[in-house]
Amino acid sequence: MRTPKKNLYIPHLISGGLITNYYCTSACRHCLYGCSPRWEKKYIETSMVARMLEIIGQMGCRSVHIGGGEPFLNPGGLIDTLGAAAECGISVDYVETNSSWYRDENHGITLLSRLRRAGLNTLLISMSPFHNEHIPFYKVKGVIAACRETGVGVFPWITEFYPEIDTFDDRTSHHLEEYQAVFGIDYLDRIPSRYWIHFGGRALDTFSASFPGFSSEDICSRNATGCSELRDTSHFHMDLFGNYVPGLCSGLAIQADHLPGPLSHSEYPMLSLLYSEGIGGLYSMARHRFNFASNGSYISKCHLCLDIRRHMVVDYGVETMELQPLDFYRNV
Repeated sequence: MRTPKKNLYIPHLISGGLITNYYCTSACRHCLYGCSPRWEKKYIETSMVARMLEIIGQMGCRSVHIGGGEPFLNPGGLIDTLGAAAECGISVDYVETNSSWYRDENHGITLLSRLRRAGLNTLLISMSPFHNEHIPFYKVKGVIAACRETGVGVFPWITEFYPEIDTFDDRTSHHLEEYQAVFGIDYLDRIPSRYWIHFGGRALDTFSASFPGFSSEDICSRNATGCSELRDTSHFHMDLFGNYVPGLCSGLAIQADHLPGPLSHSEYPMLSLLYSEGIGGLYSMARHRFNFASNGSYISKCHLCLDIRRHMVVDYGVETMELQPLDFYRNV
């Protein structure tokens, strides 16, 4: 692999969060991180929380959100995470949940009361047709009601879908095809105009037919410069394994202890290549070193990049610290 010309450097962090786990009872079609029940039931350790928050604070960010996976699948771990944040002097803006954990009113109020005492102020409650494929809507309604009873703020993401989801029986889950039957065959195609979705992870394959496709060569020629997005810290994440995810590029990783950089070309050859030469450099390298052959058309450079990386990990067994976690590639 030729030596890239530029070193990737992450000077400061603006806004972001901690990924407590990748294990999730759902496998949503739009999930950036490929979360699913197939992941190991690992949860972030308190010592890792403290270390990640120390780095986050040193790099200029004084608050985080907490997400997953599903943080509520280990309530004790979530309480410990909130406690560690308080000890580090880092505010928690909100905790994300898909409400799958909800059983009944008493259970919801009891758990949220415990979390409220531990420092939970606001709960981002996911509601979308993708979540409803796995989670009956009565659970979402129950969590909202429990928040009101316990004084936990509600951050609904997003309320626009509420009346559509509520059209169906809330005691069971509903496939996307049911939404298309009621709201139109183009229902999926219209979702990106209504709902912020970062086109990475499973979303790339889910929406591949919703946008024009281009050949690998066209993608590379249209994106001839380096991937400056790798330096974006406006919505960063760090995970339970000590990884910093650069630029919302799920499946790419920088060891958080290596921040702010500059990153070594020898330790991070692929990230350095992407930052210096862009998708064209990665595509050329993958063709020559890993016999990569493009698999049809792609909606973006991120789509091609994921296909290359998935080929390297799944088909070639590549294991490197910049392609982490490996289970991501087995779950998208």
